[in-house]
Amino acid sequence: MRTLDAHWRAANYLAAGQIYLLANPLLTEPLRAEHIKPRLLGHWGTSPGLNLVHTHLNRVIKARDLDALCIWGPGHGGPSVLANSWLEGSYGEKYPDVTRDAQGMELLMRQFSFPGGVPSHVAPEVPGSIHEGGELGYSLAHAYGAALDHPGLLVACVIGDGEAETGPLAGSWHANKFLDPVHDGAVLPILHLNGYKIANPTVLSRLPEAELDALLRGYGHEPIHVAGDDPATVHRAMAQAMDTALDRIAEAHHAAREEGVTERPRWPVIVLRTPKGWTGPAEVDGEPVEGTWRSHQVPLAGVRDNPEHLRQLEAWLRSYRPEELFDAEGRPVADVLACVPEGTRRLGATPYANGGLLVRDLPVPALDDFAVPVDKPGTTTHEPTRVLGDLLARVMRDTASRRDFRLVGPDETASNRLQAVYEASGKAWQAGTLPEDEHLDRHGRVMEILSEHLCQGWLEGYLLTGRHGLFSCYEAFVHIVDSMVNQHIKWLRTSRRLPWRAPIASLNYLLTSHVWRQDHNGFSHQDPGFVDHVLNKSPEVVRVYLPPDANTLLSVADHALRSRDYVNVIVAGKQPCFDWLSMDEARVHCARGAGIWDWAGTEDGLREPDVVLACAGDVPTQEVLAAAHLLRRHLPELAVRVVNVVDLARLLPEKEHPHGMNDFEYDGLFTTDKPVIFAYHGYPWLIHRLAYRRTGHQNLHVRGYTESGTTTTPFDMVVRNDLDRYRLVMDVIDRVPGLAVRATAVRQRMADARTRHHAWIREHGTDLPEVAEWTWNA
Repeated sequence: MRTLDAHWRAANYLAAGQIYLLANPLLTEPLRAEHIKPRLLGHWGTSPGLNLVHTHLNRVIKARDLDALCIWGPGHGGPSVLANSWLEGSYGEKYPDVTRDAQGMELLMRQFSFPGGVPSHVAPEVPGSIHEGGELGYSLAHAYGAALDHPGLLVACVIGDGEAETGPLAGSWHANKFLDPVHDGAVLPILHLNGYKIANPTVLSRLPEAELDALLRGYGHEPIHVAGDDPATVHRAMAQAMDTALDRIAEAHHAAREEGVTERPRWPVIVLRTPKGWTGPAEVDGEPVEGTWRSHQVPLAGVRDNPEHLRQLEAWLRSYRPEELFDAEGRPVADVLACVPEGTRRLGATPYANGGLLVRDLPVPALDDFAVPVDKPGTTTHEPTRVLGDLLARVMRDTASRRDFRLVGPDETASNRLQAVYEASGKAWQAGTLPEDEHLDRHGRVMEILSEHLCQGWLEGYLLTGRHGLFSCYEAFVHIVDSMVNQHIKWLRTSRRLPWRAPIASLNYLLTSHVWRQDHNGFSHQDPGFVDHVLNKSPEVVRVYLPPDANTLLSVADHALRSRDYVNVIVAGKQPCFDWLSMDEARVHCARGAGIWDWAGTEDGLREPDVVLACAGDVPTQEVLAAAHLLRRHLPELAVRVVNVVDLARLLPEKEHPHGMNDFEYDGLFTTDKPVIFAYHGYPWLIHRLAYRRTGHQNLHVRGYTESGTTTTPFDMVVRNDLDRYRLVMDVIDRVPGLAVRATAVRQRMADARTRHHAWIREHGTDLPEVAEWTWNA
């Protein structure tokens, strides 16, 4: 008890000091205004509770020799996690100038939320972290993702009661129905009820205990309560709760692993009730602070200007008795460190929080084993994602013993034509089953739940702890995780600048059931804007690929699955799609990222083209090829160049993205003065934004999705958005100088074809035969 309390007090002292102190870290002289930071930033309210958890995790990790990781849901409590990593020595190992003495303590305090220092949250700079926590809601999903396929790992997860009000966190309670007690580790949720958010009470803290227990038991947990404001009482209760929880976890693992018990365990959850801002100022300026929302951030805001606030701050800091906790040189005394584990057992030094140290290369098989034969372009069709599914099944099979690859998705694996993976692994499921259920498997590695948030959180936690995966999702609904991918991209960008963080496997999205083939579901299912969102983010991290057929999808997927530290977005269709390139051609084309399909155009090599038809995406590629076919038939003297873009970032200048083209490459591909008719998969203004600095931008005319969606036929979707072959031919006639007069009759035929289309689909409910039966047979 003495050593636990000493460690906790030391962590509290360091946490408060980081918010306030610029100098005089050990209070060896009376506190003066010049010792205080000019801008006071940080979150005190949650820090004492986080320090309590860290202290007691230290004890059980050391006593039981555990591999453990902690997800700090209230990530704004950065001062506490920084304090604990400094105390245990892991911080100084990563940042040798922040020594574990008075000089290092002063630097630790000074750098917090200070220019040139470290952020106020549990950011990538903090050893032992995989969760930033700036945006609340994702901690429990990350914790379960970290525990998957790590059978010896304990993942503690502190959930703030404000965070517990979010939708993603509420959905994450169901993750225990997917946790395999045989092959996965354990998650210990610690619901920290300190009563308040920034300015309001929290819902769960105001529930009667019986109602809260009923809620948690309904989620499949057995609650263990710890409550109080007397440190000695709380220490005893917390120690007992930790031991009880870990004993129950050990019993569940033994039953499943040694006795073959298949019933889903009721996992423990600790409900911790302590005052917000515990041990801080009880009252400031006549207003209660400790135990209220007023302690959320900086309890004493006027310390530099208000002598009474300065006096209160000094009394607060001295209440921890720092002279008992640190020696004359500022080093933690033996009592403070008595409960701290050693080596990689320390929470700040665990390799599970630096997953690049654990990751192994994924055994991606040779693509030729899965490639579709292409003797002539545009004469055969395949479902690209079905072809990819065969490759993913092999990957799943080849990782069966090492269990470091997972496929996640919101109830759409089969819908997205990836069901071949079920031949290698079923769907993870620990709840009840019925005879008519298919592919459910207690040990499965396909993760399906109708929550994009939970899928994303699982995969992020899985990747950050050293494994591989793929997230398959309907294109329109991946927007649900826009904020989550923001945070992951920021994490990767920061991690790349930290030499001690090893690269992790990339976060790979497969977006399918896309905008152009949601003709049956209608407008609500049609939104290609995730690509726009991602390309706004850090260019060194994000990659966007639009493979036009099955073999290019295989090539792109091969690259993405092997890559590190990226967010790869792959947009590909699941409906039958023309095969344009052989496997060898696909490899070369994808390596270029953008290139001329000379077989599709009518250039003779002796002069510049009259027009460039460009495309990105499978349906736009088909429409461009059909338009080129019409031009070849009706205007054979026209020199047409066809350019296909797989890697969308190639359109950016090389100074703005690592994959960007220099001006010579771009001009050689698209010309500087010829019309470019660009058929794009998504919103057309994205292409303009990517290429607006190019010499020939004024000649660029982009067709794409313009929010003209409904339930209709596949071809009517492109007609409604003016992306169809007939409109593209009309665009060529309108924009090639002199052609408007010479080709008036051709333009009229194209307009008439659109009119016939409208009449035909309203009578027959299907597309025109000339469209539905079209193949490339030039």
